[in-house]
Amino acid sequence: MIIKPRIRGFICTTAHPVGCAHSVQEQIDWVKKQPTLKGYRNVLVIGASTGYGLAARIAACFGGGARTVGVFFERPALRNRTASAGWYNSVAFESVARDAGYYSKSINGDAFSDEIKEQAISVIRKDLGDVDLVVYSLASPRRTHPRSGAQYTSVLKTVGEPYTGKTVDIHTGVVSEVTIEPATDDEIGNTVAVMGGEDWDLWIQALEAADVLAEGVRTVAFTYIGPELTRPVYGNGTIGKAKIHLEATARELDARMRKRNGRAYISANKAVVTQSSAAVPVVSLYISLLYKVMKEKHIHEGCIEQMYRLLKDRLYAGPPVPTDESGRIRIDDLELREDVQSRIESLWRSVTTENLEAISDVQVFREEFLKLFGFGLPSVDYMADVDPNQPLWCP
Repeated sequence: MIIKPRIRGFICTTAHPVGCAHSVQEQIDWVKKQPTLKGYRNVLVIGASTGYGLAARIAACFGGGARTVGVFFERPALRNRTASAGWYNSVAFESVARDAGYYSKSINGDAFSDEIKEQAISVIRKDLGDVDLVVYSLASPRRTHPRSGAQYTSVLKTVGEPYTGKTVDIHTGVVSEVTIEPATDDEIGNTVAVMGGEDWDLWIQALEAADVLAEGVRTVAFTYIGPELTRPVYGNGTIGKAKIHLEATARELDARMRKRNGRAYISANKAVVTQSSAAVPVVSLYISLLYKVMKEKHIHEGCIEQMYRLLKDRLYAGPPVPTDESGRIRIDDLELREDVQSRIESLWRSVTTENLEAISDVQVFREEFLKLFGFGLPSVDYMADVDPNQPLWCP
């Protein structure tokens, strides 16, 4: 079939297998040109099919030769419906890794469930013995608790007071004002239950109980802090509440990991284009300006550059691992440079629908959004027939 992007609001309901494969290959090719990474052998990535999780798996494998187990929840193709982009990304990663002689296994299912944790442990115990790096990069709008069966749905809202600020419709380029209403206590609690640290802790508990964590193991989860411009929506909103819980979990895990000479960290990463960032008011406009400014200063990074730098210059640069006063790893340092943020603030005050294309990288945002689903790559013939059914080998 000929596969074209079908966009509904901020969701693309189709994905292109060849385009996703080319996108994955681009990241692999970039990593292979960098100095070799060292410090780890066996890596478990929870949330390994898109964004930072996929990039972490690529960097660990092709940057340092790691044996990787990836966990994710993606949709295969069905009749005339394509698979999800994460499915095609994982098919591509598995294919290239295996052709290059690297060990790689993927587990597709609800990572919040006990069943998937047990599957991952079984693979690790049988094939690897243990893991010395656990990357937690799970991103989901919903979670079913594995013990109680309670279902939670996260929301992107402010806390306490409504917030009014500028935003942009990425597809039309219209800049307008938007008001975001505050969340209820239940909505805050649900968001913490989905995006906080409980499931990360449950994963580490399960791995500990199964005795598959290596001596000196390190585990890392991701957060976003951002500048004052986005803080009412993000850092001080419902997601921010969840990230406070995530950081508290990191401190608890760190105390446990130290008993086996290991560590647990939070890494604060740079803002990048994702499906969710396209939907978050204020943030989409901020990213469009951020990309423009960072590219002008030749310091722009995507997911793969960030994950390579996390492994090379942070997690395995020490001892000690460089952190801020709160114990976080900071690879958002370039984004939050004073010269970057002062320029963005100036542009923010002046941006309108009329000058958006000239003073921002909104077109790049659109291109990066399509690329998430395998579209818009110049190396791909999108008029060619392709088979949407791409098998993914899982144990």
